[in-house]
Amino acid sequence: RAKRIIFIFMQGGPSHVDSFDHKPDLINSAGKSIDFTGVRFGTFGKVSQRNLMPPLWRFRQYGQCGQHVSELFPHIANHVDDLCFLKGMHTEGVAHGPSTLFLHTGATNLVRPSLGSWLMYGLGTENQNLPGFVQLQPSDTKGGPRNYSSAFLPSVYQGTAIGRANRPVSEMTIDHIRNPGLNADETEARFRLTQALNQAQVDRRSQTDTNLEAVIRSYELAWRMQGSAPAVLDIAKESKATQERYGIGSKATDAFGRQCLMARRLSEAGVRFVQVNYSDESPNPRWDQHSNMPKHMEHATATDKPVAGLLQDLKDRGLLEDTIVWWGGEFGRTPFSQSNNGRDHNPRGFTVFLAGGGVKQGFSYGETDEIGHEAVTGKVHMHDLHATLLHALGLNHEKLTYRYAGRDFRLTDVFGNVVHDIFA
Repeated sequence: RAKRIIFIFMQGGPSHVDSFDHKPDLINSAGKSIDFTGVRFGTFGKVSQRNLMPPLWRFRQYGQCGQHVSELFPHIANHVDDLCFLKGMHTEGVAHGPSTLFLHTGATNLVRPSLGSWLMYGLGTENQNLPGFVQLQPSDTKGGPRNYSSAFLPSVYQGTAIGRANRPVSEMTIDHIRNPGLNADETEARFRLTQALNQAQVDRRSQTDTNLEAVIRSYELAWRMQGSAPAVLDIAKESKATQERYGIGSKATDAFGRQCLMARRLSEAGVRFVQVNYSDESPNPRWDQHSNMPKHMEHATATDKPVAGLLQDLKDRGLLEDTIVWWGGEFGRTPFSQSNNGRDHNPRGFTVFLAGGGVKQGFSYGETDEIGHEAVTGKVHMHDLHATLLHALGLNHEKLTYRYAGRDFRLTDVFGNVVHDIFA
């Protein structure tokens, strides 16, 4: 059913027990000291006592499905009947760098192609005048460019970054898309000359150079983009009502609203994989509250309305039927307190949600234990999620392989199972 993916990356690990994973036992056991096996604290594997910390925000049920959502996300809460929650997620890596790499590439410490690159390799692009894989405001840290790298796949499948984290959203554009000092004929003449010189380099070589071919093809794409990309990237063409739906114009939501609206415009124009990044806030990722959990409200306020606006806009335009929206971070957070007012990283259990592209609506799959610490039923490993997303776009994760250094590689390595139960 799905043709494309919009991934809304909440870097840093939003707390599932404070947002979408309602745990009455955690509320009722507030302050209770419980034994936990250490992952991040003390010695790895050592049993240590930690005090349970209740959610800081109240939950209530929404929609016909009755999904619990906290006060953090009142706008997304109004769309729960369109969402599919995966509450038994677990992953690899306990620090941001390894877990973020794993989320994108299926490996914690090796150079591997990213999910977007695998999709491009398997399916190609829907629009010859735009990149097929775009990252909006990506981070330079926690994996940086490796998170949208083609690695050993042909370079043509590399992701295209538009903007950078920690830079103003006004700079979320493609630099030098046009040369104001040249007219159309002069620009074309320069392009044709450059391509002729590049082709001469190809003809001199006895063996195929995939990197050189990728450069030539990127120049060809850049040439075609001059005619279409400026219009796609110009959100000023959208109506005032549409911009307000995304929170554009309001201080708290303007920056992320522009990213989400840009994602819709790129997807509508045929970009196969668009990633919207809510990422760095120096020195730590934005959702990384080890000692200040109340700051989660600031980040929820910045992203809640834009994400809800994107969901509604896609639905109104009929795009949600064949577009998967994936929302989530690299891991969750612990049910116990850290520094009295924070939560630690938790790769053992957390929540993401999907929408569109044939997944079940108003559906919740999997559970963590009674306090939200570990996935216990309906467990979905990140390898499983990757396999499932590929399946939604018609790709068999076991057959989508590329031979490199004497072996066949794939996104899911030798793991991963498709979660068939989440599809309608």
